[in-house]
Amino acid sequence: MNTLFRNISLLLAAGALVVSCADYNETNNFSADPDPSYVEPYKDLNAVKSYINREQYPNLTLGAMLKVSEFNKQELAHAAAMTNFDNVAFGTSLMSGAIINEKGVMNFLDMKDLLDHVQEIGGEVFGSPIAANANQADAWLNMLTAPIEIAVDPIHDKTVDYTTMEEFTGTALRGKPKIVKNYDGNKNALSIPKKSEVYIVEDFPVDPLGSYTITFWAKVDKDETVICTFADNKIMEGDKDKKFPIKAGKWQKVVIESVKPAENCTDGYLLLEGNLNSILYIQKVEVIHMPDNHRPQTAQEKKDTINYALNAWCDGLMKINAGRIKSFDLIDEAIDPKAELESGMLDLKHSTDKIFWQDILGSENYAPVISKVAKASYEKFEGDPAQLKFFISETGLEDQKKFESLKYWINIWDKNGAKIDGINAKLNLTYSEDKATQDANVATLNKLFENLAATGKLIRLSNFDIKYQDAEGANVSASDIKDAQRQQLADYYAYVIKSYMTKIPHDKQAGICKGNMADTSDPVGLWAVDSKSKDWVRTATYKAFCDALSGQ
Repeated sequence: MNTLFRNISLLLAAGALVVSCADYNETNNFSADPDPSYVEPYKDLNAVKSYINREQYPNLTLGAMLKVSEFNKQELAHAAAMTNFDNVAFGTSLMSGAIINEKGVMNFLDMKDLLDHVQEIGGEVFGSPIAANANQADAWLNMLTAPIEIAVDPIHDKTVDYTTMEEFTGTALRGKPKIVKNYDGNKNALSIPKKSEVYIVEDFPVDPLGSYTITFWAKVDKDETVICTFADNKIMEGDKDKKFPIKAGKWQKVVIESVKPAENCTDGYLLLEGNLNSILYIQKVEVIHMPDNHRPQTAQEKKDTINYALNAWCDGLMKINAGRIKSFDLIDEAIDPKAELESGMLDLKHSTDKIFWQDILGSENYAPVISKVAKASYEKFEGDPAQLKFFISETGLEDQKKFESLKYWINIWDKNGAKIDGINAKLNLTYSEDKATQDANVATLNKLFENLAATGKLIRLSNFDIKYQDAEGANVSASDIKDAQRQQLADYYAYVIKSYMTKIPHDKQAGICKGNMADTSDPVGLWAVDSKSKDWVRTATYKAFCDALSGQ
Protein backbone atom coordinates (compact mmCIF):
# COMPACT_ATOMS: atom_id res chain seq x y z
CA MET A 1 0.00 0.00 0.00
CA ASN A 2 1.33 3.42 -0.94
CA THR A 3 1.69 5.98 1.80
CA LEU A 4 -1.21 8.39 1.67
CA PHE A 5 -0.67 12.10 1.55
CA ARG A 6 0.69 13.72 4.67
CA ASN A 7 1.14 17.33 5.66
CA ILE A 8 4.73 17.52 6.71
CA SER A 9 4.22 21.12 7.83
CA LEU A 10 1.53 20.07 10.31
CA LEU A 11 -1.06 22.38 8.79
CA LEU A 12 -3.22 19.38 7.92
CA ALA A 13 -3.77 16.13 9.79
CA ALA A 14 -3.16 12.90 7.88
CA GLY A 15 -5.96 10.37 8.06
CA ALA A 16 -5.49 6.66 8.62
CA LEU A 17 -6.15 4.39 5.66
CA VAL A 18 -8.26 1.24 5.81
CA VAL A 19 -7.84 -1.00 2.79
CA SER A 20 -11.01 -1.78 0.83
CA CYS A 21 -11.70 -5.21 -0.56
CA ALA A 22 -14.03 -4.08 -3.35
CA ASP A 23 -12.52 -5.12 -6.69
CA TYR A 24 -13.87 -2.12 -8.59
CA ASN A 25 -12.13 0.14 -6.13
CA GLU A 26 -8.61 -0.94 -7.05
CA THR A 27 -6.36 1.44 -8.97
CA ASN A 28 -3.01 -0.22 -9.54
CA ASN A 29 -1.78 -0.88 -6.00
CA PHE A 30 -3.91 1.89 -4.45
CA SER A 31 -7.12 1.12 -2.62
CA ALA A 32 -9.52 3.70 -1.25
CA ASP A 33 -11.78 3.32 1.76
CA PRO A 34 -14.63 3.68 2.43
CA ASP A 35 -16.42 2.57 -0.74
CA PRO A 36 -19.52 4.32 -1.95
CA SER A 37 -22.11 1.57 -1.51
CA TYR A 38 -23.23 -0.53 -4.44
CA VAL A 39 -26.50 -2.41 -4.24
CA GLU A 40 -29.02 -3.96 -6.60
CA PRO A 41 -29.58 -3.35 -9.44
CA TYR A 42 -26.15 -1.72 -9.97
CA LYS A 43 -23.87 -3.77 -7.72
CA ASP A 44 -22.07 -5.58 -10.56
CA LEU A 45 -20.99 -2.44 -12.38
CA ASN A 46 -17.30 -1.57 -12.42
CA ALA A 47 -15.60 1.81 -11.93
CA VAL A 48 -17.15 4.31 -14.34
CA LYS A 49 -13.91 5.23 -16.10
CA SER A 50 -13.21 1.57 -16.94
CA TYR A 51 -16.00 1.64 -19.53
CA ILE A 52 -14.22 4.10 -21.83
CA ASN A 53 -12.79 2.44 -24.95
CA ARG A 54 -9.35 4.03 -24.81
CA GLU A 55 -8.40 2.85 -28.30
CA GLN A 56 -11.47 4.39 -29.91
CA TYR A 57 -11.48 7.47 -27.68
CA PRO A 58 -7.80 8.08 -26.81
CA ASN A 59 -8.33 11.66 -25.59
CA LEU A 60 -11.58 11.17 -23.70
CA THR A 61 -11.19 11.44 -19.94
CA LEU A 62 -13.68 11.57 -17.12
CA GLY A 63 -13.20 14.13 -14.38
CA ALA A 64 -14.85 15.11 -11.12
CA MET A 65 -15.03 18.44 -9.36
CA LEU A 66 -14.65 18.57 -5.60
CA LYS A 67 -13.31 20.76 -2.85
CA VAL A 68 -9.82 20.32 -1.45
CA SER A 69 -11.34 19.95 2.02
CA GLU A 70 -13.52 17.05 0.82
CA PHE A 71 -10.60 15.39 -0.91
CA ASN A 72 -8.33 15.76 2.10
CA LYS A 73 -10.75 13.89 4.35
CA GLN A 74 -10.07 10.74 2.29
CA GLU A 75 -13.63 9.60 2.81
CA LEU A 76 -16.47 9.04 0.38
CA ALA A 77 -15.72 11.88 -2.05
CA HIS A 78 -12.05 10.92 -2.20
CA ALA A 79 -12.85 7.25 -2.76
CA ALA A 80 -15.39 7.97 -5.48
CA ALA A 81 -13.14 10.43 -7.29
CA MET A 82 -9.94 8.43 -7.28
CA THR A 83 -11.49 5.13 -8.34
CA ASN A 84 -14.16 6.19 -10.85
CA PHE A 85 -12.64 9.21 -12.58
CA ASP A 86 -9.45 9.87 -14.53
CA ASN A 87 -8.84 13.27 -13.03
CA VAL A 88 -10.03 15.67 -10.39
CA ALA A 89 -10.51 19.43 -10.52
CA PHE A 90 -10.56 21.66 -7.46
CA GLY A 91 -12.08 24.86 -8.82
CA THR A 92 -11.56 27.94 -6.69
CA SER A 93 -9.58 25.97 -4.07
CA LEU A 94 -6.44 26.21 -6.19
CA MET A 95 -6.93 29.75 -7.51
CA SER A 96 -4.79 32.66 -6.41
CA GLY A 97 -7.49 34.01 -4.09
CA ALA A 98 -7.19 30.88 -1.93
CA ILE A 99 -3.39 30.81 -1.98
CA ILE A 100 -2.02 34.37 -1.85
CA ASN A 101 -2.60 36.63 1.15
CA GLU A 102 -2.74 40.42 1.14
CA LYS A 103 1.06 40.66 1.55
CA GLY A 104 1.77 38.36 -1.37
CA VAL A 105 2.73 35.31 0.70
CA MET A 106 1.79 32.16 -1.22
CA ASN A 107 0.67 29.11 0.75
CA PHE A 108 0.87 26.05 -1.49
CA LEU A 109 0.92 23.45 1.30
CA ASP A 110 -2.49 22.00 0.51
CA MET A 111 -1.75 21.97 -3.20
CA LYS A 112 1.62 20.28 -2.78
CA ASP A 113 0.21 17.58 -0.54
CA LEU A 114 -2.71 16.74 -2.79
CA LEU A 115 -0.49 16.75 -5.89
CA ASP A 116 1.99 14.45 -4.17
CA HIS A 117 -0.85 12.13 -3.19
CA VAL A 118 -2.53 12.12 -6.60
CA GLN A 119 0.82 11.48 -8.29
CA GLU A 120 1.59 8.66 -5.87
CA ILE A 121 -1.58 6.77 -6.75
CA GLY A 122 -1.47 7.46 -10.47
CA GLY A 123 -4.22 10.08 -10.78
CA GLU A 124 -4.31 13.43 -12.52
CA VAL A 125 -5.47 16.96 -11.70
CA PHE A 126 -7.01 19.48 -14.09
CA GLY A 127 -5.63 22.92 -13.29
CA SER A 128 -7.79 25.71 -11.86
CA PRO A 129 -7.98 29.00 -13.79
CA ILE A 130 -4.69 30.87 -13.80
CA ALA A 131 -6.41 34.23 -14.34
CA ALA A 132 -10.01 35.21 -13.70
CA ASN A 133 -12.14 38.10 -12.56
CA ALA A 134 -13.43 36.31 -9.46
CA ASN A 135 -11.57 34.37 -6.76
CA GLN A 136 -8.34 36.24 -7.43
CA ALA A 137 -5.88 37.57 -4.86
CA ASP A 138 -7.67 40.92 -4.81
CA ALA A 139 -6.12 42.20 -1.59
CA TRP A 140 -2.62 41.54 -2.91
CA LEU A 141 -3.33 43.09 -6.30
CA ASN A 142 -4.88 46.13 -4.63
CA MET A 143 -1.81 46.51 -2.41
CA LEU A 144 0.54 46.24 -5.37
CA THR A 145 -1.36 48.80 -7.45
CA ALA A 146 -2.08 51.21 -4.61
CA PRO A 147 -1.10 54.89 -5.02
CA ILE A 148 2.60 55.65 -4.56
CA GLU A 149 3.75 57.66 -1.55
CA ILE A 150 5.45 60.94 -2.45
CA ALA A 151 7.01 63.87 -0.60
CA VAL A 152 4.67 66.83 -0.04
CA ASP A 153 4.96 70.23 1.62
CA PRO A 154 2.42 71.76 3.99
CA ILE A 155 0.00 74.26 2.48
CA HIS A 156 -1.03 77.43 4.27
CA ASP A 157 -4.78 77.87 4.06
CA LYS A 158 -5.69 80.93 6.10
CA THR A 159 -4.61 83.20 8.95
CA VAL A 160 -6.99 85.41 10.95
CA ASP A 161 -5.29 88.04 13.13
CA TYR A 162 -7.77 89.58 15.53
CA THR A 163 -5.09 91.80 17.12
CA THR A 164 -5.36 94.20 14.17
CA MET A 165 -9.14 94.02 13.60
CA GLU A 166 -11.52 96.80 14.48
CA GLU A 167 -14.75 94.80 14.03
CA PHE A 168 -15.79 91.13 14.02
CA THR A 169 -17.26 90.26 10.62
CA GLY A 170 -17.42 86.49 10.99
CA THR A 171 -20.27 84.10 11.76
CA ALA A 172 -21.83 83.57 15.18
CA LEU A 173 -24.48 80.88 15.50
CA ARG A 174 -25.05 81.86 19.10
CA GLY A 175 -23.86 84.80 21.22
CA LYS A 176 -22.52 88.18 20.20
CA PRO A 177 -18.73 88.14 19.84
CA LYS A 178 -16.94 91.46 19.47
CA ILE A 179 -13.49 92.96 19.11
CA VAL A 180 -12.06 94.30 22.36
CA LYS A 181 -9.57 97.05 21.62
CA ASN A 182 -6.27 97.20 23.48
CA TYR A 183 -7.26 94.14 25.47
CA ASP A 184 -3.68 93.10 26.03
CA GLY A 185 -1.62 96.24 26.09
CA ASN A 186 -1.86 97.61 22.57
CA LYS A 187 -3.33 94.50 20.89
CA ASN A 188 -6.95 93.85 20.14
CA ALA A 189 -8.67 90.47 20.74
CA LEU A 190 -11.87 88.70 19.83
CA SER A 191 -14.15 88.40 22.85
CA ILE A 192 -16.52 85.41 22.83
CA PRO A 193 -19.22 85.48 25.53
CA LYS A 194 -20.09 82.41 27.58
CA LYS A 195 -22.25 79.74 25.90
CA SER A 196 -21.52 81.09 22.44
CA GLU A 197 -21.03 79.22 19.15
CA VAL A 198 -18.63 81.13 16.92
CA TYR A 199 -16.65 80.51 13.72
CA ILE A 200 -13.19 81.83 14.60
CA VAL A 201 -11.93 81.11 11.06
CA GLU A 202 -13.94 80.38 7.93
CA ASP A 203 -14.30 80.78 4.16
CA PHE A 204 -11.45 78.71 2.79
CA PRO A 205 -11.65 75.69 0.46
CA VAL A 206 -10.87 72.30 1.95
CA ASP A 207 -8.98 69.37 0.48
CA PRO A 208 -11.08 66.24 1.11
CA LEU A 209 -7.92 64.15 1.39
CA GLY A 210 -5.94 66.70 3.37
CA SER A 211 -4.87 66.42 7.01
CA TYR A 212 -5.39 69.73 8.80
CA THR A 213 -3.72 71.48 11.71
CA ILE A 214 -5.50 74.47 13.25
CA THR A 215 -3.67 76.61 15.79
CA PHE A 216 -5.22 79.42 17.83
CA TRP A 217 -4.12 81.53 20.77
CA ALA A 218 -6.69 81.84 23.55
CA LYS A 219 -7.00 83.34 27.03
CA VAL A 220 -9.62 82.93 29.80
CA ASP A 221 -10.16 84.38 33.26
CA LYS A 222 -11.23 81.00 34.67
CA ASP A 223 -10.16 77.53 33.67
CA GLU A 224 -12.24 76.54 30.69
CA THR A 225 -12.75 73.87 28.02
CA VAL A 226 -14.00 74.30 24.49
CA ILE A 227 -15.48 71.95 21.91
CA CYS A 228 -14.39 72.29 18.29
CA THR A 229 -15.95 71.43 14.94
CA PHE A 230 -13.83 71.56 11.79
CA ALA A 231 -15.56 71.66 8.41
CA ASP A 232 -18.68 69.82 9.60
CA ASN A 233 -16.56 67.28 11.47
CA LYS A 234 -17.04 67.56 15.26
CA ILE A 235 -13.82 66.51 16.94
CA MET A 236 -14.44 63.52 19.16
CA GLU A 237 -12.61 61.56 21.81
CA GLY A 238 -14.03 58.08 21.68
CA ASP A 239 -17.80 58.45 21.52
CA LYS A 240 -17.80 61.83 23.29
CA ASP A 241 -17.01 65.40 22.28
CA LYS A 242 -13.34 66.17 22.78
CA LYS A 243 -12.84 69.06 25.21
CA PHE A 244 -9.77 71.23 24.73
CA PRO A 245 -8.61 72.70 28.10
CA ILE A 246 -7.53 76.32 28.49
CA LYS A 247 -5.89 77.40 31.75
CA ALA A 248 -6.66 80.80 33.23
CA GLY A 249 -4.26 83.70 33.40
CA LYS A 250 -2.15 83.78 30.26
CA TRP A 251 -2.28 83.31 26.54
CA GLN A 252 -2.32 79.64 25.59
CA LYS A 253 -1.52 78.05 22.28
CA VAL A 254 -4.18 75.46 21.34
CA VAL A 255 -3.31 73.03 18.55
CA ILE A 256 -5.82 70.77 16.80
CA GLU A 257 -3.92 68.22 14.74
CA SER A 258 -4.62 65.66 12.03
CA VAL A 259 -8.25 66.47 11.43
CA LYS A 260 -10.10 65.99 8.18
CA PRO A 261 -13.16 67.69 6.77
CA ALA A 262 -16.43 65.81 6.77
CA GLU A 263 -17.31 63.99 3.57
CA ASN A 264 -18.81 66.30 0.94
CA CYS A 265 -17.89 69.43 2.91
CA THR A 266 -16.22 72.01 0.67
CA ASP A 267 -16.04 75.14 2.88
CA GLY A 268 -13.55 75.22 5.71
CA TYR A 269 -14.19 76.66 9.18
CA LEU A 270 -13.48 76.09 12.86
CA LEU A 271 -16.43 76.44 15.23
CA LEU A 272 -15.80 76.97 18.96
CA GLU A 273 -18.45 76.30 21.60
CA GLY A 274 -18.83 75.05 25.14
CA ASN A 275 -17.24 77.87 27.14
CA LEU A 276 -19.57 77.83 30.13
CA ASN A 277 -17.34 79.43 32.80
CA SER A 278 -15.51 82.29 31.20
CA ILE A 279 -15.39 84.74 28.35
CA LEU A 280 -13.02 83.39 25.72
CA TYR A 281 -10.48 85.72 24.10
CA ILE A 282 -8.83 84.86 20.78
CA GLN A 283 -5.81 86.63 19.30
CA LYS A 284 -4.89 84.69 16.18
CA VAL A 285 -5.89 81.61 14.17
CA GLU A 286 -3.79 79.72 11.61
CA VAL A 287 -4.85 76.87 9.34
CA ILE A 288 -2.44 74.66 7.38
CA HIS A 289 -2.82 71.22 5.87
CA MET A 290 -0.72 68.43 4.48
CA PRO A 291 -2.12 67.30 1.14
CA ASP A 292 -2.50 63.61 0.45
CA ASN A 293 1.02 62.27 0.00
CA HIS A 294 0.07 59.66 -2.58
CA ARG A 295 -0.38 59.72 -6.31
CA PRO A 296 -2.00 57.14 -8.53
CA GLN A 297 0.30 54.84 -10.41
CA THR A 298 0.68 55.71 -14.06
CA ALA A 299 -0.72 53.31 -16.63
CA GLN A 300 2.79 52.02 -17.36
CA GLU A 301 3.64 51.63 -13.66
CA LYS A 302 0.43 49.68 -13.07
CA LYS A 303 1.12 47.50 -16.11
CA ASP A 304 4.65 46.77 -14.87
CA THR A 305 3.25 45.96 -11.43
CA ILE A 306 0.65 43.55 -12.81
CA ASN A 307 3.28 41.88 -14.97
CA TYR A 308 5.37 41.38 -11.85
CA ALA A 309 2.37 39.88 -10.03
CA LEU A 310 1.58 37.57 -12.94
CA ASN A 311 5.16 36.32 -13.13
CA ALA A 312 5.33 35.79 -9.37
CA TRP A 313 2.03 33.89 -9.31
CA CYS A 314 2.89 31.70 -12.29
CA ASP A 315 6.38 30.93 -11.00
CA GLY A 316 5.02 29.95 -7.58
CA LEU A 317 2.23 27.86 -9.09
CA MET A 318 4.40 26.04 -11.59
CA LYS A 319 7.23 25.43 -9.15
CA ILE A 320 4.89 23.51 -6.84
CA ASN A 321 3.26 21.84 -9.83
CA ALA A 322 6.58 20.60 -11.19
CA GLY A 323 4.98 19.58 -14.48
CA ARG A 324 2.34 17.36 -12.89
CA ILE A 325 -0.75 19.29 -13.91
CA LYS A 326 -0.60 19.41 -17.68
CA SER A 327 -3.95 21.06 -18.55
CA PHE A 328 -5.16 24.35 -17.11
CA ASP A 329 -7.96 26.81 -17.55
CA LEU A 330 -6.00 29.85 -18.65
CA ILE A 331 -8.83 32.39 -18.33
CA ASP A 332 -12.21 31.94 -16.69
CA GLU A 333 -15.54 33.58 -17.57
CA ALA A 334 -14.18 36.66 -19.30
CA ILE A 335 -17.28 37.56 -21.34
CA ASP A 336 -19.73 40.17 -20.05
CA PRO A 337 -23.24 39.15 -21.21
CA LYS A 338 -24.52 42.71 -20.66
CA ALA A 339 -21.83 44.71 -22.47
CA GLU A 340 -21.82 44.99 -26.24
CA LEU A 341 -19.14 46.28 -28.61
CA GLU A 342 -19.88 48.39 -31.68
CA SER A 343 -19.35 45.24 -33.74
CA GLY A 344 -22.27 43.60 -31.98
CA MET A 345 -20.05 41.15 -30.14
CA LEU A 346 -20.11 41.00 -26.36
CA ASP A 347 -17.31 42.81 -24.56
CA LEU A 348 -15.09 41.43 -21.84
CA LYS A 349 -15.86 42.16 -18.22
CA HIS A 350 -14.36 45.38 -16.85
CA SER A 351 -14.27 46.90 -13.39
CA THR A 352 -13.63 50.24 -11.74
CA ASP A 353 -13.56 48.70 -8.25
CA LYS A 354 -11.27 45.69 -8.68
CA ILE A 355 -8.12 44.85 -10.60
CA PHE A 356 -9.07 42.93 -13.73
CA TRP A 357 -6.14 41.63 -15.77
CA GLN A 358 -7.70 42.78 -19.05
CA ASP A 359 -8.10 46.34 -17.77
CA ILE A 360 -4.35 46.60 -17.19
CA LEU A 361 -2.90 44.44 -19.93
CA GLY A 362 -5.52 45.30 -22.54
CA SER A 363 -8.47 43.23 -23.73
CA GLU A 364 -6.73 42.06 -26.90
CA ASN A 365 -3.40 41.29 -25.28
CA TYR A 366 -4.05 39.90 -21.84
CA ALA A 367 -4.64 36.29 -22.96
CA PRO A 368 -1.40 36.29 -25.00
CA VAL A 369 0.52 37.80 -22.08
CA ILE A 370 -0.87 35.37 -19.52
CA SER A 371 -0.31 32.32 -21.72
CA LYS A 372 3.26 33.40 -22.50
CA VAL A 373 4.13 33.91 -18.83
CA ALA A 374 2.37 30.73 -17.66
CA LYS A 375 4.00 28.63 -20.39
CA ALA A 376 7.46 29.99 -19.58
CA SER A 377 6.98 29.21 -15.88
CA TYR A 378 5.66 25.72 -16.69
CA GLU A 379 8.74 24.94 -18.78
CA LYS A 380 11.07 26.50 -16.21
CA PHE A 381 9.89 24.06 -13.54
CA GLU A 382 10.08 20.62 -15.13
CA GLY A 383 7.05 20.94 -17.40
CA ASP A 384 7.06 19.23 -20.80
CA PRO A 385 5.85 21.86 -23.33
CA ALA A 386 4.52 19.13 -25.63
CA GLN A 387 2.02 18.10 -22.94
CA LEU A 388 0.87 21.56 -21.83
CA LYS A 389 -2.71 22.53 -22.71
CA PHE A 390 -4.49 25.82 -22.00
CA PHE A 391 -8.27 26.21 -22.11
CA ILE A 392 -10.57 29.21 -22.08
CA SER A 393 -13.45 28.39 -19.73
CA GLU A 394 -16.82 30.07 -20.15
CA THR A 395 -20.39 29.57 -19.05
CA GLY A 396 -23.61 30.16 -20.97
CA LEU A 397 -22.25 29.11 -24.37
CA GLU A 398 -25.63 27.68 -25.31
CA ASP A 399 -26.48 31.33 -25.99
CA GLN A 400 -25.49 31.85 -29.62
CA LYS A 401 -24.36 35.44 -29.17
CA LYS A 402 -22.16 34.56 -26.23
CA PHE A 403 -20.63 31.68 -28.15
CA GLU A 404 -19.94 33.88 -31.18
CA SER A 405 -18.42 36.51 -28.88
CA LEU A 406 -16.11 33.98 -27.26
CA LYS A 407 -15.02 32.78 -30.69
CA TYR A 408 -14.43 36.43 -31.70
CA TRP A 409 -12.14 37.02 -28.72
CA ILE A 410 -10.30 33.72 -29.11
CA ASN A 411 -9.58 34.60 -32.75
CA ILE A 412 -8.10 37.93 -31.64
CA TRP A 413 -6.01 36.29 -28.93
CA ASP A 414 -4.81 33.58 -31.32
CA LYS A 415 -3.69 36.21 -33.83
CA ASN A 416 -1.83 38.04 -31.07
CA GLY A 417 0.14 34.95 -30.15
CA ALA A 418 -1.83 33.35 -27.30
CA LYS A 419 -1.53 29.64 -26.66
CA ILE A 420 -5.17 28.52 -26.56
CA ASP A 421 -5.60 24.80 -27.09
CA GLY A 422 -9.21 24.37 -26.15
CA ILE A 423 -12.53 25.57 -24.78
CA ASN A 424 -13.83 24.41 -21.42
CA ALA A 425 -17.61 24.77 -21.79
CA LYS A 426 -19.36 25.06 -18.42
CA LEU A 427 -22.74 23.42 -18.83
CA ASN A 428 -26.01 24.54 -17.29
CA LEU A 429 -28.42 21.75 -18.19
CA THR A 430 -31.98 20.89 -17.21
CA TYR A 431 -34.24 17.98 -18.04
CA SER A 432 -37.91 18.90 -18.33
CA GLU A 433 -40.98 16.66 -18.21
CA ASP A 434 -42.64 19.13 -20.59
CA LYS A 435 -42.01 17.72 -24.08
CA ALA A 436 -41.80 21.05 -25.88
CA THR A 437 -39.37 22.40 -23.29
CA GLN A 438 -37.25 19.26 -23.39
CA ASP A 439 -37.20 19.27 -27.20
CA ALA A 440 -35.89 22.85 -27.01
CA ASN A 441 -33.28 21.77 -24.43
CA VAL A 442 -32.06 19.01 -26.74
CA ALA A 443 -31.97 21.31 -29.78
CA THR A 444 -29.94 23.88 -27.83
CA LEU A 445 -27.52 21.20 -26.68
CA ASN A 446 -27.07 19.83 -30.19
CA LYS A 447 -26.39 23.31 -31.53
CA LEU A 448 -23.84 23.91 -28.79
CA PHE A 449 -21.94 20.75 -29.74
CA GLU A 450 -22.04 21.71 -33.42
CA ASN A 451 -20.67 25.16 -32.57
CA LEU A 452 -17.94 23.77 -30.34
CA ALA A 453 -16.89 21.16 -32.88
CA ALA A 454 -16.60 23.84 -35.58
CA THR A 455 -13.98 25.79 -33.61
CA GLY A 456 -11.32 23.18 -34.25
CA LYS A 457 -10.23 23.51 -30.61
CA LEU A 458 -10.06 20.82 -27.98
CA ILE A 459 -13.43 20.67 -26.21
CA ARG A 460 -13.90 19.91 -22.53
CA LEU A 461 -17.25 19.87 -20.77
CA SER A 462 -17.39 20.87 -17.11
CA ASN A 463 -20.04 21.53 -14.48
CA PHE A 464 -21.81 18.49 -15.97
CA ASP A 465 -24.87 18.40 -13.72
CA ILE A 466 -28.45 18.14 -14.94
CA LYS A 467 -31.37 19.38 -12.84
CA TYR A 468 -34.82 17.82 -13.12
CA GLN A 469 -37.95 19.91 -13.67
CA ASP A 470 -41.54 18.79 -13.73
CA ALA A 471 -43.99 19.78 -16.47
CA GLU A 472 -44.77 23.05 -14.70
CA GLY A 473 -41.12 24.05 -14.54
CA ALA A 474 -40.55 23.40 -10.83
CA ASN A 475 -37.32 21.73 -9.76
CA VAL A 476 -37.72 18.22 -8.36
CA SER A 477 -35.48 17.70 -5.35
CA ALA A 478 -33.28 14.69 -4.66
CA SER A 479 -35.49 13.73 -1.75
CA ASP A 480 -38.67 13.78 -3.85
CA ILE A 481 -37.57 12.32 -7.16
CA LYS A 482 -39.23 9.04 -8.14
CA ASP A 483 -37.47 6.07 -9.72
CA ALA A 484 -39.10 6.67 -13.10
CA GLN A 485 -38.05 10.30 -13.02
CA ARG A 486 -34.53 9.34 -12.03
CA GLN A 487 -34.40 7.03 -15.05
CA GLN A 488 -35.52 9.81 -17.39
CA LEU A 489 -32.79 12.01 -15.95
CA ALA A 490 -30.25 9.21 -16.37
CA ASP A 491 -31.28 8.76 -19.99
CA TYR A 492 -30.64 12.44 -20.65
CA TYR A 493 -27.20 12.19 -19.02
CA ALA A 494 -26.49 9.30 -21.40
CA TYR A 495 -27.73 11.35 -24.36
CA VAL A 496 -25.38 14.23 -23.52
CA ILE A 497 -22.39 11.89 -23.17
CA LYS A 498 -23.16 10.06 -26.44
CA SER A 499 -23.70 13.37 -28.25
CA TYR A 500 -20.33 14.63 -27.07
CA MET A 501 -18.65 11.38 -28.16
CA THR A 502 -20.22 11.48 -31.61
CA LYS A 503 -20.41 15.20 -32.42
CA ILE A 504 -16.98 16.26 -31.13
CA PRO A 505 -14.17 14.75 -33.24
CA HIS A 506 -12.27 12.07 -31.32
CA ASP A 507 -8.99 13.96 -31.53
CA LYS A 508 -10.67 17.09 -30.11
CA GLN A 509 -12.29 15.41 -27.10
CA ALA A 510 -10.59 16.72 -23.96
CA GLY A 511 -12.97 15.14 -21.49
CA ILE A 512 -16.10 15.53 -19.40
CA CYS A 513 -16.00 16.77 -15.79
CA LYS A 514 -18.87 16.02 -13.41
CA GLY A 515 -19.92 18.98 -11.30
CA ASN A 516 -21.17 16.98 -8.30
CA MET A 517 -20.54 13.27 -7.92
CA ALA A 518 -23.35 12.77 -5.39
CA ASP A 519 -26.78 14.34 -5.08
CA THR A 520 -27.03 17.79 -3.60
CA SER A 521 -30.50 19.15 -2.91
CA ASP A 522 -30.94 18.33 -6.61
CA PRO A 523 -30.73 14.77 -7.97
CA VAL A 524 -27.57 15.45 -9.96
CA GLY A 525 -25.39 12.61 -8.73
CA LEU A 526 -24.14 9.24 -9.83
CA TRP A 527 -24.77 8.45 -6.20
CA ALA A 528 -27.71 9.27 -3.99
CA VAL A 529 -27.04 10.05 -0.33
CA ASP A 530 -28.81 7.78 2.14
CA SER A 531 -30.78 10.01 4.51
CA LYS A 532 -29.92 7.91 7.57
CA SER A 533 -26.47 6.43 7.05
CA LYS A 534 -25.24 9.24 4.78
CA ASP A 535 -23.72 6.52 2.65
CA TRP A 536 -23.50 6.95 -1.10
CA VAL A 537 -25.68 4.62 -3.15
CA ARG A 538 -25.36 4.18 -6.90
CA THR A 539 -28.22 5.58 -8.97
CA ALA A 540 -29.53 5.02 -12.48
CA THR A 541 -27.22 7.86 -13.52
CA TYR A 542 -24.22 5.72 -12.54
CA LYS A 543 -25.37 3.03 -14.95
CA ALA A 544 -26.16 5.63 -17.61
CA PHE A 545 -22.58 6.87 -17.46
CA CYS A 546 -21.22 3.33 -17.76
CA ASP A 547 -23.49 2.45 -20.69
CA ALA A 548 -22.91 5.69 -22.58
CA LEU A 549 -19.14 5.59 -22.19
CA SER A 550 -19.05 1.99 -23.40
CA GLY A 551 -21.01 2.94 -26.51
CA GLN A 552 -24.25 1.21 -25.58
